[in-house]
Amino acid sequence: MRILVTGAKGFIGKNLIVELRNRGYNDIYEVDKETDELSLGKFIRDCDFVFHLAGVNRPKEESEFVEGNVEFTKHLLTQLEKREKPIPVLFTSSIQAEKDNPYGRTKRMAEDLIFDYGRKTGAKVFVYRLPNVFGKWCRPNYNSAIATFCYNIARDLPITVNDPNVVLKLVYIDDVVNEFINALNGCENRDGKFCEVATQYTVKLGDIVDLLYSFKKGRENLSVPNVGDDFVKKLYSTYISYLPEEQFSYQLNMKADERGSFTEFLKTEDRGQISVNVIKPGITKGNHWHHTKVEKFLVVSGEAIIRFRKIDCSEVIEYRVSGNKLEVVDIPPGYTHNITNIGNSDVVFIIWANEPFDPQRPDTYYLESTM
Repeated sequence: MRILVTGAKGFIGKNLIVELRNRGYNDIYEVDKETDELSLGKFIRDCDFVFHLAGVNRPKEESEFVEGNVEFTKHLLTQLEKREKPIPVLFTSSIQAEKDNPYGRTKRMAEDLIFDYGRKTGAKVFVYRLPNVFGKWCRPNYNSAIATFCYNIARDLPITVNDPNVVLKLVYIDDVVNEFINALNGCENRDGKFCEVATQYTVKLGDIVDLLYSFKKGRENLSVPNVGDDFVKKLYSTYISYLPEEQFSYQLNMKADERGSFTEFLKTEDRGQISVNVIKPGITKGNHWHHTKVEKFLVVSGEAIIRFRKIDCSEVIEYRVSGNKLEVVDIPPGYTHNITNIGNSDVVFIIWANEPFDPQRPDTYYLESTM
């Protein structure tokens, strides 16, 4: 299938083209402002499906709304009508088409042209009145509040929130792209004459801003958001995509001494904490137990023995572990335990605990693991 994409260098166009190629669609004609008329004509004559994503939403002159949203659409459809077969067209409109402003009026006019083309030619048409779209590669400080907020917050730049109680209707770019490719394959999500992205979110602007600032603070307090919440997961991915390239990394507080080191890595309120522990050869760490705290040890480098003893028993249980064979060892409550480096190199192991460490209530009690 030969696919024509207008607005190919735009936010939606870039994401769509990348995913089309991921799925094996290689004959893609990319149309943008630099495409000459001769090339455009050839693409239209050859294509089997059109994603019409091009449009003008923030011009210097109001007349550009008509030129970019109406006249170009009319020109595209006029040439498609000359084809010997009906060519399906998917068009990205906007919820602004419901409003009486220059952008909305011209988007509505373009919709009418698309529907007329479908009636005249018998071609299948897909018109999506998209709400606010968010995700990677959206241009900040242009027409997306979320892109602007992500970009500015990641760079310690100020943002302006006029009314935090404003409610935004949102769709995520990957959901948009999936829906568009479903439409390409005849499985669109249709509601009457319009099509829509099935997964949508309604969120207050102030809540979005609070989340974005919490993502930024996560580097300091080692917290990660609740990615079990679908919107939070997608917003977090969006925020991370706007990090400055020179700031992809950040340092952790490594507590080191003659025995090795201990470094907290990630903390969550509902999924516990992850830390990294390093033990020098011949050193033993631990010799404590917990009432409720549960841990998992995973040695990824070196050789060690993990010893357990139920606090009211004398029997010692041993597990020999090494980075040559990854094996998780559960640390149950009520068992005092330690870990000893029995090799010639450092032991590096990952610890997961079922709760973040609370210095006010550490739930950690010293007791020798061997008697």
